[in-house]
Amino acid sequence: MKIALMDSGIGLLAAAAAVRRLRPDADLVLSSAPETMPWGPRTPEDVTARALAVAEAAAEHDPDALIIACNTASVHALPSVRARLEPGIPVIGTVPAIKPAAAGGGPVAIWATPATTGSPYQQTLIRDFGGGAQVTEVPCPGLADAVQWADEEGIDRAIEAAAALTSRDVRAVVLGCTHYELVAERIRAAVQQPDADALVLHSSAGAVAAQALRRIGEGPQVATNARGRLTVLLGGREDALPKEALAYVEGRDLQALSHAG
Repeated sequence: MKIALMDSGIGLLAAAAAVRRLRPDADLVLSSAPETMPWGPRTPEDVTARALAVAEAAAEHDPDALIIACNTASVHALPSVRARLEPGIPVIGTVPAIKPAAAGGGPVAIWATPATTGSPYQQTLIRDFGGGAQVTEVPCPGLADAVQWADEEGIDRAIEAAAALTSRDVRAVVLGCTHYELVAERIRAAVQQPDADALVLHSSAGAVAAQALRRIGEGPQVATNARGRLTVLLGGREDALPKEALAYVEGRDLQALSHAG
């Protein structure tokens, strides 16, 4: 079994790690184009063109499914990627986990890129899946870029700024950009209030990994000694994991497991 994942950069690491946890035997193809980042400020047409290029590079490796592990690409390019690759390759998009966050009760914050915050797409998700919960959109300028380049000071500044915009009574935070999942615990530490109930973070990685397996008629198989291969594509060319990916536990684990295989 081979699962491909695509993103502008290393935001795909969380979903890739989730797939690896569910199916250690699966081969993974990670396709990105970090030299074209950030995608958020680009026009929908530009994002679609770039997403198609990254998706087609992954498709050349004949995966059983492709995960668009990028919120921006899912918003703008999912229909085009599906039209290009399906039904031969099932394509799974990434949607912010607004519904489960709202179902938990209490105020909810959605941390997202400035381009996504306030967008008709996100507003529709809140209306359709917010369940009447108090939902606040929080823009996080610079956070995805800082995570991409493992800029520790930049990450701290961006998280601090977004935390200052987040209501103190928030009980759940939706991570509306896949890059944010790589610094989830730092976000939790910044938002958690003393003496308050434990803050709940909602990410998409586990859900999209499980959905990819369902789309190809597979399920978890964690009790196996088999280890799948890892193929990394940067701008369509085979390469090693970027050094920035190894700043995060997800990247280090993927590399270690692949070497073990």
